[in-house]
Amino acid sequence: MQKRSELTRQALVRAATELIANGRLADAGLVNICRIAGVSRGALYHHFSSTAELVAEVYAQAHSRTAALAEDSFEGSAAGAPARFSAALGTAMSEDRLVRAGMRLSAEGSEEPPWLRDELLDRVHAKVVEGARHGGETGARGPSDTRPEDLADLAVVVTAGLESLGYTDVRWWDPRTARRIWAMVLPLFGEAVGTAETDASGSASVRADGTARADGTDGADGTGQD
Repeated sequence: MQKRSELTRQALVRAATELIANGRLADAGLVNICRIAGVSRGALYHHFSSTAELVAEVYAQAHSRTAALAEDSFEGSAAGAPARFSAALGTAMSEDRLVRAGMRLSAEGSEEPPWLRDELLDRVHAKVVEGARHGGETGARGPSDTRPEDLADLAVVVTAGLESLGYTDVRWWDPRTARRIWAMVLPLFGEAVGTAETDASGSASVRADGTARADGTDGADGTGQD
């Protein structure tokens, strides 16, 4: 019985996620959610006190997933982190309805701020500033007259632009597009495009375009594999 109840709850979350990800928050109303989930109104109210509470659950799950994505992206090279995050976010936006739905929602599961999207962009900004100020081999170092905040603003503009454009043309969510755009931007962060550097563990290298190699080679001289 408990398993069936949990399956019903998951079906409701998936239904709300699908409606929000592929349309508007207004589409995630009681009738539509119950229709897609294949459950009664009573079943919905058994698990959630309102559709707003259900939508808030969608936000909470999306928040957890995108937080993990951001943490993974910002491990290792600080200079290549924005590119890694853009590529990973684009893939998630294209393939993961939960992430796509969450990016349309605020913390209250409504149309009121603060938005999950804004929180992620704030994280990008903070990480770039931190990396620029720390400098060192794996830091993001721009020209001597460039403030860390300026580099961070640029990272946010590129990340937000790719994410926004993808709603009308999914090509912008293709990680290859993110890497191509960032390959032109990353030199401003003090890293030569295509240069390999060792991460903190010393077991892998990370290119400035955000791609990782396990053997520390770039494959261009025949010693590595693409």
